[in-house]
Amino acid sequence: MASHAVECRHLFKSFSTASSSVTALAGVNLAVEQGELHMIVGPSGCGKTTLISVVAGILTQDSGTCIVLGQVLNQMSQREKALFRGKSVGFVFQAFNLIPTLTVAENVAVPLIVNGYSHKDSFREAARLLSRVGLEDRISELPNRLSGGQQQRVAIARALIHSPKIVVCDEPTSALDHENGMKILSLFRELSREHQVTLIIVTHDSRIYRFADRVSLMDDGKVVAVRSGADAVEKTL
Repeated sequence: MASHAVECRHLFKSFSTASSSVTALAGVNLAVEQGELHMIVGPSGCGKTTLISVVAGILTQDSGTCIVLGQVLNQMSQREKALFRGKSVGFVFQAFNLIPTLTVAENVAVPLIVNGYSHKDSFREAARLLSRVGLEDRISELPNRLSGGQQQRVAIARALIHSPKIVVCDEPTSALDHENGMKILSLFRELSREHQVTLIIVTHDSRIYRFADRVSLMDDGKVVAVRSGADAVEKTL
């Protein structure tokens, strides 16, 4: 792996409430190599989702620097960030964020259509990816006709369809049974190896640590340790 796909330096991020301020990131340093499958783990509330939202350009940090694919995100306008995400970043949200009035195929095809591809080409690629995640027979269904695990697989296909250089995932196996979780991680592993896609996965699921190149442990808004995937598996046994 020749270079960093993501480099975060001393990231701080706080959120204000009516009565107080909550620090989500307290000086995070993170380096993710090009083509790496990197997992971020740690207790609830330690800042994992905030960190990957900054990496994906969805949130802006209060201070510090986040460089993604050579781009300094906090030096970009909101429009520039949106264009960058549309071309280079896929995001799998924990809440799926599917559009309820669109079919499964239409939901998956949206990123390509937004990027100017024809409807015909977009739906052809959507059908191919839906087949890879085992949903070829649900293409014409609306999301509310699917189980939570099936909706999660639709969200994963949507994140992958525009061939992003980086895919950021928030608990991608949380709604999946063991068999489908392993299938999805195997697909992610294939993508990272075959196409040098960089994957950053937030997870509480220790069963999937073995797919990781490295695992970063977060606590209290900081990365406190970085281990190989094999070491992370061993420490959970």
